[in-house]
This record gives sequence, C-alpha cells and structure tokens, in this order.
Amino acid sequence: MEVLFSKDNFMFMLNGAFMSLVLAVCAVFFGLILGTLGAASKLSKHRLLRWIGNIYVEVIRGTPMLLQIMFFYIAIPIIYQSLTGNRLSANPYICGLIALSINSGAYSTELIRSGIQGVEKGQWEACETIGLNYFQTMRYVILPQAFKRIIPPIVSEFITLIKDSSLISCIGARELLFSAQILGSRTFDLIGPLLVAACFYLIMTITISYISRHLERKLAESD
Repeated sequence: MEVLFSKDNFMFMLNGAFMSLVLAVCAVFFGLILGTLGAASKLSKHRLLRWIGNIYVEVIRGTPMLLQIMFFYIAIPIIYQSLTGNRLSANPYICGLIALSINSGAYSTELIRSGIQGVEKGQWEACETIGLNYFQTMRYVILPQAFKRIIPPIVSEFITLIKDSSLISCIGARELLFSAQILGSRTFDLIGPLLVAACFYLIMTITISYISRHLERKLAESD
C-alpha cells in the first residue's frame, strides 16, 4: 500500500491545487470580458442587445454549474460532429474552463452593471460635454471607476471559482479534488487525501482574501 504523506504525493496534490488555481484565474479573466460585454448589453439603448444580455444572465444563473459543465462536455463533440462529420474527443479542461468562464461571466455581468450604474451621472454628462463618444466614455472614464468599486465582489467570485473548479472532476479533469480521489484510491485512504485537499483550498482562499483586504485598503487610501 502506498504511503499517503510522501514527497511525491504532496507534489501530486500540489499540482492539482495549481491546476485549480489556473482554471479559476483563467475563468475569472474570461468571465470579466463576458461580464463587461453583458453589462454593456443590459445597459444598451438597443432592445435586442438588452434582450440578449438578460437571457444570458437568467439562463446561466438559473441553471446549476454542474449541468453547464456536463452540457459543454457532451454537447461540443456532438455539435462538432454534426457540422463536420468528424468525431471530436472533448478535452475536459477546455470544456470545464468554458463552462466556468460563461458562468462567471453571468455573475460578473450583474456586478459590473451595478458598478457602472454606481458612477455618478455627472461623469457621463462631463464626457458628453468634452465630446467623448459612448465607447470612449466607457473605456476611459466609467469602466475604470466601476471596476474599482467591484473589486471586493470580483475577488469573492474568484474564491468561489477556486472551489467550484472541483466540479469539473466529474468529467475527468485532474484538478485538486480529482487528485485527492486518485490518491485515495492508491493509498486506500479516502479521508486523508480529502483533508489534505481541504487544507489546500483553505490556504488558497484565505491567502486571496488577505490580499484582497490589503488591496482594498490601498485603494481606499488612494481615493
């Protein structure tokens, strides 16, 4: 029977934790891009864009993330085969990242929308006065202020994504939880690896929370 607490097993779990962190970082990055587009759509004067933004947010926030992960893992190969006639072996990491990013984008949409609406109307009027168009106003004036306001909830979303990355273990992606399951099957000790995984999750989330509080204080001092 393999020994649980060995250097190789520790590195095995550490690699899983690193993969969870990478997935969360990428998901929150792409989620912010989607969230910015979603917020712009929901605040747009065009009815079609508002409709698309609302449907996106309601559908994604109204369905479980696990269902979304399974959908992309199963649906992407089927759609690809129907379009090209060729079979596609779905990559669990890519499918998981797509699902995490789209899910994060829906929540980020509401965060960014509230941040934009929190900017004083006088800022918009001042931009119109100096001749900035809508895109320039959003890029140079509104979005920088909005993102400064929503840093705490975005960090909370990032922490949630670190934990939710464990859901892609169901499609075979070797992140932290899946690594713990593999190690448990090797050592015939299911509890130990799960406790080690819990410690890794706690270390990551507590560290990020501490950095977030420090950043908030720095931003408050700069105001």
